[in-house]
Amino acid sequence: MKIFFGAAAFLAVAAAFVQGAPLSEFIFDKAPFPSSHASTVVELRNGNIMAAWFGGTAEDNPDVGIWASVRSKAGWSTPVEMAKEPDIAAYNPVLFYTKNHRLWLYYKFGPHPKAWTGARRWSDDDGKTWSAVEHLPAGLYGPIRAKPLVLPDGVVISGTSVESYGSWACWIERSTDDGKTFSRIGPISVPGMTQNNTSRSLGIIQPTVIPLSGKHLRLYARSTGQIGHICAADSYDNGSTWSQAHPLELPNPNAGIDAVALHDDRIVLVYNDTPKGRTPLNLAISHDGEHFQMFHTLESEPGEFSYPDMVVAHNGDLLITYTWKREKIKFVRFPAAEIPKP
Repeated sequence: MKIFFGAAAFLAVAAAFVQGAPLSEFIFDKAPFPSSHASTVVELRNGNIMAAWFGGTAEDNPDVGIWASVRSKAGWSTPVEMAKEPDIAAYNPVLFYTKNHRLWLYYKFGPHPKAWTGARRWSDDDGKTWSAVEHLPAGLYGPIRAKPLVLPDGVVISGTSVESYGSWACWIERSTDDGKTFSRIGPISVPGMTQNNTSRSLGIIQPTVIPLSGKHLRLYARSTGQIGHICAADSYDNGSTWSQAHPLELPNPNAGIDAVALHDDRIVLVYNDTPKGRTPLNLAISHDGEHFQMFHTLESEPGEFSYPDMVVAHNGDLLITYTWKREKIKFVRFPAAEIPKP
């Protein structure tokens, strides 16, 4: 069964969007799970939109699986379970296409993020049918939360990370065969971040990768509270080698972020603009990848609004999903015309 808009609601949404207002809606109102988190979004080749997330009684519980829904002109379809490992939790789905038009779904499973394993499945017909689940070799995780960057020549630059006890760090997994196999590059860390005889985690995780110019790529990463800022690192050879990371001016309350490069090289970042907590949730723009200016607030009321995922649609609009109070997943279509220009 699919979810349909009533005629009046559809006309109201259409009218608002024509006037340049963002479209904001829940992917589902009711679901067979009370808690949901860590969404991912992709625009399918026919123009429909697919989102996935993990859902269950609570994060880390063994009933948590990967769920997905597709938005067509009729609205969002009823969520379906895409992956469920026996008696253990699943986490952090990531949807993306490789250059050969294969649609990938990566996710993690394990008792908690410090001891999880990567898994994946794929579709060659835009999500109509899917392969069997494949577990990744030890030491490879796939994209840890944010989508990979797929270069024009098909090379896949996937940001990943490890949340070890007392120390966090990012890696890059790089593929030259359309995502079939990966080599691992890193770790990428912040200078001066050491354990210092404490059990508290230090470092950066969950990188998102964007192109800047030529072979110059940049990743942005979530940081622990000791750093307290979004961090960035650079590659000048299409992701084969990377610099150490450095903090930006923007705060990060130990929460997920995402970034995209627009068609004119502007960079848009979605993040929690606060040193503590996971509200508000904001959009910021940059013309150099280093300095950002906040231009829109997606959420500002009390609660958790977190783990945003963002892609650029074929028409330049921003497609964004994020966690809404750990209860639902929200979708926003932000018009290209409303993104600030130089």
